[in-house]
Amino acid sequence: MSNNSNQLPIKIIPLGGLHEIGKNTCVFEYKDEIILLDAGLAFPTDEMHGINIVLPDMTYIRENQHKIKGMIVTHGHEDHIGGIAYHLKQFDIPVIYGPRLAMTLLQDKLEEAGVSDRTTLKSVVPRETVRLGKNFQVQFIRNTHSIADSFTVAIHTPLGVIIHTGDFKIDHTPVDGEYYDLQKLAEYGEKGVLCLLSDSTNAEVPGHTASESSVYPNLDRIFGQAEGRIMVTTFASSVHRVNIILQLAQKHKRKVMVVGRSMLNVIAHARNLGYIKCPDDVFESIKSLRTFPDEKTLILTTGSQGEPLAAMTRISKGEHRQIRVKRGDTIVFSANPIPGNTIAVVNTIDRLMMQGANVVYGKHHGIHVSGHGAQEDHKLMLALTKPKFFIPFHGEHRMLVKHAQMAQSMGIPKENTIVIDNGDIIELTQDQITVAGQVPSGIELVDRSGIVHDNVMKERQQLAEDGVITVAAAIDWSGKLVATPGTHLRGVVTSLEPSLLQQLICRTLETTLSDRWTNFTSKVNQEVEVDWTGLKIEIEGSLQRLVRRELQSRPLVVFLLQIPEKTKVRSARRRKRPSAATSVAS
Repeated sequence: MSNNSNQLPIKIIPLGGLHEIGKNTCVFEYKDEIILLDAGLAFPTDEMHGINIVLPDMTYIRENQHKIKGMIVTHGHEDHIGGIAYHLKQFDIPVIYGPRLAMTLLQDKLEEAGVSDRTTLKSVVPRETVRLGKNFQVQFIRNTHSIADSFTVAIHTPLGVIIHTGDFKIDHTPVDGEYYDLQKLAEYGEKGVLCLLSDSTNAEVPGHTASESSVYPNLDRIFGQAEGRIMVTTFASSVHRVNIILQLAQKHKRKVMVVGRSMLNVIAHARNLGYIKCPDDVFESIKSLRTFPDEKTLILTTGSQGEPLAAMTRISKGEHRQIRVKRGDTIVFSANPIPGNTIAVVNTIDRLMMQGANVVYGKHHGIHVSGHGAQEDHKLMLALTKPKFFIPFHGEHRMLVKHAQMAQSMGIPKENTIVIDNGDIIELTQDQITVAGQVPSGIELVDRSGIVHDNVMKERQQLAEDGVITVAAAIDWSGKLVATPGTHLRGVVTSLEPSLLQQLICRTLETTLSDRWTNFTSKVNQEVEVDWTGLKIEIEGSLQRLVRRELQSRPLVVFLLQIPEKTKVRSARRRKRPSAATSVAS
């Protein structure tokens, strides 16, 4: 594509993946065209009650969906493709290009969500180039990562080439023999790279990240020493690791029983695509577990991160229908905890140990290696691509800063290196890189029913911390209580006697009605009109102030108002009138 310094700047807008691990999503925009790179999810923290997944705020994309020309996917991890099915419920994406394994996994997700008709999936092979709109061409460059079929991308724009590394490490002995295409990176470096966006996850770690192949002899030794059953848990998407485990199962003459939907799914697709090669008779159904000697059994399962519903977590709690821990079992955690999951993982390990299992875990055993490059990998990437501008990408703030400092030590001027945050609008020209504003960049929380709004999450948090008080009262047309209000406490800690709290609530209601009733009533054509909604809001406020003053806490107050049947009066509100009992949460 031609270069012209008078052309408009290219906008790069990350919506997720910066100052955090997860929900990687990035926008590239030129004139009236947008392409998306990845659309991942993150997993909820302990404070996000009832939430299943966390997505980036996609307001900017929804408002500019008419500009979308397509999406490119770098690889099939959940933090890069997990959000796509949810986004397609809100806007169409004309076409999605990506590696075969990622597209196969994504197809399942879209069909399950009922949105497969909202886009077209197209698989690509290494060095293939695709065009999106008038202004973007993308070449896919094979890289090495902890999942098979992973790519770095070179995005050709009217102003020059932008390289996005995707998640990567430089593995010189990859399990599948698919080497990082360093030659192609060097070619781009010779021709000129306008900007490099590079994975910063392990920017604090000195040296090189070890090869995936280095795990093989360590797992081999552990398998050889195990006398009873072996259970191994790892990331389902770690196809190379799963391949190693299956090879070792054959070497040690053990039958493999796969547990966990995601593990079964990934193995099936990886075998169909040739990324996992093993005979069918390696596998046995978990239903046949008891028919094989312990020393001939290997159970491969999900749950390496202590996920509440994953198989290994349920096994540790004695809740799995088919698997119970035995003394003499060897259980291998071939994964390190993702930040935020450490407590869940160690609790799972403790429970397994208490049942007599020999649990093998931790970095010192050499049974897990990272899929992200360390400092020397980053330096090699910078040396090969020789970018004019550099943006550290994908990682927490300290990682981004360290990566930027590394680039400057290798000769990239400080003014050409920029540390950004989600939502920043980076404007890139042939001469400079600047932050030119921001777009919405928060989070969207999803539970089983859909997007959960902020006010709902605040109520859930309030319920979890301080409980709920429900007050039910019936009021007549003269503004008097018909009977003593009903009060119910759930999860509320108080030193007050229930009878005293009841008296205080009743007195507050009577006082509020006495002082404020006339403010919410009027006469129209000799008929009394009552603003019941306004009255309820007034009473709720009084009850909230009472509860916070007397209990020294902030429980959720739910006020249920029962109003008399409409006979000679009409409501001041023209909306649908309240039925005999109306509840309002405050």
